[in-house]
Amino acid sequence: MILYHGSNTIIEKIDLSFCKPYKDFGKGFYTTPLKNQALEMAKRTVAIYSGKPEVSAFEVDDSFLSFQNLNIKNFGTKATQDWALFIRNNRDRFFKDIKSNLCNQDNKYDIVFGPVANDTLVNLIRQYNDELIDLETLVKKMEYRKLSLQCSFHTQEAIKLLKRI
Repeated sequence: MILYHGSNTIIEKIDLSFCKPYKDFGKGFYTTPLKNQALEMAKRTVAIYSGKPEVSAFEVDDSFLSFQNLNIKNFGTKATQDWALFIRNNRDRFFKDIKSNLCNQDNKYDIVFGPVANDTLVNLIRQYNDELIDLETLVKKMEYRKLSLQCSFHTQEAIKLLKRI
């Protein structure tokens, strides 16, 4: 399988220390199986930090999401309650239950796979946090959104699986 990473620079060597915390799946190196999505992320990064849109490609074993020696959280391709809470908890700088299975701020998961929470979904999560909608309504509204995919790598053991191409 080929995974892509969009940025304002080509990634020759992955360095987790450059990764930002409080992202959808926690602090990690984010990739996608969708090349166009990586290009859009590269353009977004350039708009914020300047530079030139670049897409780096990495090869990974097709069965990597079932490796038994790594702790992997696979949400699949659809929005679920657990996925929504996971994103909310990882993005929340004040979230306290770091040991929760629905949080990866402590990088308990080597790899996380699932949908991307785009701006529309983030607004829905905000409505849930503000108690304007309940969890069932949140998930129901997310079901009608077109979702992109992401795969994040959070530990050196996970990063070793990615071969730059």
